[in-house]
Amino acid sequence: MAKHGFTTNILHSDRRDGVEHGAVHKPIHTSSQYSYPDARELAAVFQGKAGYTYARQGTPTTDALERKITKMEGGVSSLSFATGMAALSALFTTLLRAGDHLISSQYIFGNTNSLFGTLQLLGIEVTLVDPTDVKAVAAALRPNTRMVFTETIANPGTQIADLEGIGAFCRANNLVYVVDNTLTSPWLFQPRTVGASIVMNSLSKHIGGHAHALGGSLTDTGLFDWTTYPNILDVYKKGATAGWGMTQIKKKGLRDMGATLSADAAHRISVGAETLALRLDKICSNAMALANFLSNHPCVARVSYPGLSSHPQHERAAQLFNGRYSMLLGVELADGVDTFEFMNKLEVVILATHVGDTRTLALPAAQTIYYEMGPALRAQMGIADGLVRVSVGIEDEADLIGDFAQALDACRSV
Repeated sequence: MAKHGFTTNILHSDRRDGVEHGAVHKPIHTSSQYSYPDARELAAVFQGKAGYTYARQGTPTTDALERKITKMEGGVSSLSFATGMAALSALFTTLLRAGDHLISSQYIFGNTNSLFGTLQLLGIEVTLVDPTDVKAVAAALRPNTRMVFTETIANPGTQIADLEGIGAFCRANNLVYVVDNTLTSPWLFQPRTVGASIVMNSLSKHIGGHAHALGGSLTDTGLFDWTTYPNILDVYKKGATAGWGMTQIKKKGLRDMGATLSADAAHRISVGAETLALRLDKICSNAMALANFLSNHPCVARVSYPGLSSHPQHERAAQLFNGRYSMLLGVELADGVDTFEFMNKLEVVILATHVGDTRTLALPAAQTIYYEMGPALRAQMGIADGLVRVSVGIEDEADLIGDFAQALDACRSV
């Protein structure tokens, strides 16, 4: 079969893998149980043979979505979960043990930071570092370090990790390298190209794209040798060694913990994924235009956007992210401009806590998703009280810029 591009592969994934009755989409399988005419076959599936037993560990619908994600990320296998946080919780709690050490970016999503607090209560040590320089990661290395975690682009400060340098460091020290690819998506970036072992995506964001389904995923890139990892339980050391890590995550994170993605949500995300590249191209174009406009407005003190030449990691972003710069802007308002008054004057932009939607969204970061962190940690992350997080959508560019213009001008006239 001829080699096809990103969107063609996703559009025709279900059909090529085989769909009932000639449908072009995998249908929504709502059954919670799956029967077998031969008890020996049922037992074989329980013992590791491919198949379905109970929907908590997956359905034909989630399986079809996982195959799409694997193709997007260029990996060897994927697992889907009820949310992105469920995916991360399953990853950390099934592959790390009490006494292990995790090195993580300090510029992380607020809920991920909260999860790390839980891991520490369970006896897992966590060190937060500045990931924009691999030297900070290397300085945190301990004999009990098992894993390094970073996001591609920080939310909302837009700091970009030294993804290549960290990948080389993890290879040299035989560490599991986990990259959260949510803000870039596999259309802008494939973390396997920098040596990532496991890639996480919040499917609720760009891949689903329409804010009508929650989901998360983990993808094994096939680059880590699981025979060298001390935390794989003997019962999961079966079959091809490349599958050992994901098998343990599936059995512990899905079967035991029940963080299962519903078939309905999987179907919604799967259909949304078909237009990922089209949406992202428009979104990134809008974001670049909006960033240029806002960076020259007198009511704006600073705009953090990787596409701007003023961004500290602009060259890194240009090299890594498929010639695009993502949808996320950190907009710090000038002194004297009331954050809430400005936001309340926006008419096209929606005030909501989400990113990666088709609609442009805005949120006062310090007073909402990072409120629990407190002022000291917010300052460390570069989150000012007047910082507005903007997730750009696919609106007409002129309408989007016009909305910000009228809201800012109204604040200036007060």
